[in-house]
Amino acid sequence: MIWKVVHQIVKTGICTEAAPDIGEAAHAEVARIQAELLDILGQALTIREVDAGSCNGCELEINALGNPYYNLEGLGIKFVASPRHADMLLVTGPVSRNMETALKRTYDATPDPKLVVAVGDCGCDGGIFGESYATCGRVANVIPVDEVIPGCPPPPAEILRGITKAVRRRVKSSGRWSALVCTQRQGRSDLDLILVATPHR
Repeated sequence: MIWKVVHQIVKTGICTEAAPDIGEAAHAEVARIQAELLDILGQALTIREVDAGSCNGCELEINALGNPYYNLEGLGIKFVASPRHADMLLVTGPVSRNMETALKRTYDATPDPKLVVAVGDCGCDGGIFGESYATCGRVANVIPVDEVIPGCPPPPAEILRGITKAVRRRVKSSGRWSALVCTQRQGRSDLDLILVATPHR
């Protein structure tokens, strides 16, 4: 039986396509954004992604940030399951009425100083859905937004650029950005340093 499988493998060969060539300019742009993020942050940035009613097109592009090409975690940026551990909320979709309260609670649960980035046309201005009996429209109609990333959906490089702009603006306005998150574990309080970013003089 195993020889039959081996014969089939040899006979079929490699069926996967070669990786697309996106050009040297795109490679250089991604490398520049990654270097800038590392330079600004110094340590880590934790993100809680909130799907407030999207078609999942933006989620596919956000997921691509985790592949080896964009190497998000290699930059010290990671997604977390709880808003209580997050520095930034990445929100997609026109906010559905059913998600309005959940989004507000997520925002309230995120420790200060926090950043909110609206991703995609729907998050920026309601997109093709706008405001209706079913949706609240853009994310800014429900919670304060620091940065918007337009596109339907925006490519991963644009999402990276938007995250960089939001962090850069916060660091410039505050001079120093530190987020301390107090979490309850087994009845005791642990103080976790999530992010310390100090601009270069």
